[in-house]
Amino acid sequence: MIEIVSEERCVSCNSCVEVCPTNVFEAGADGIPVIARKDDCQTCFMCELYCPVDALYVAPHAEQEIAVAESELDSAGLLGSYREGVGWGKGRVSTASSDASFLMYKAMRRKTGH
Repeated sequence: MIEIVSEERCVSCNSCVEVCPTNVFEAGADGIPVIARKDDCQTCFMCELYCPVDALYVAPHAEQEIAVAESELDSAGLLGSYREGVGWGKGRVSTASSDASFLMYKAMRRKTGH
C-alpha cells in the first residue's frame, strides 16, 4: 500500500497521479501529489516505478497500513527501492532479462526459430 510521497524529493511531475490505475492520488495545490484514496491502493507499484526521483514508497502489504517514517526509509534506501530493484532509472541495470517468464519466452522462441 502507498505510504509516502516525499515532499523533499518530489518534483511535482504528477506522474504518479497519471499512472495510478485506481486513482489513489490527486494533484496537490502546492504541486505535491496527495494520497487521497489510500484504501483504493492495490499495491501495483506503478506510481513508484514511474516516479523519476524515487519520491514514493509503496509497502508490500496490500491489505495493511503500516507506520513508516520518511527519514528511516531514506536512510535504509527504501524510497523508490522497487523501481531500483527492477532496474528502472538512470544508471540502473534492467532485471527483465533474468525474469523467469522472459527466459521461458526466449527458450520457446529459439525452439520455433523466431
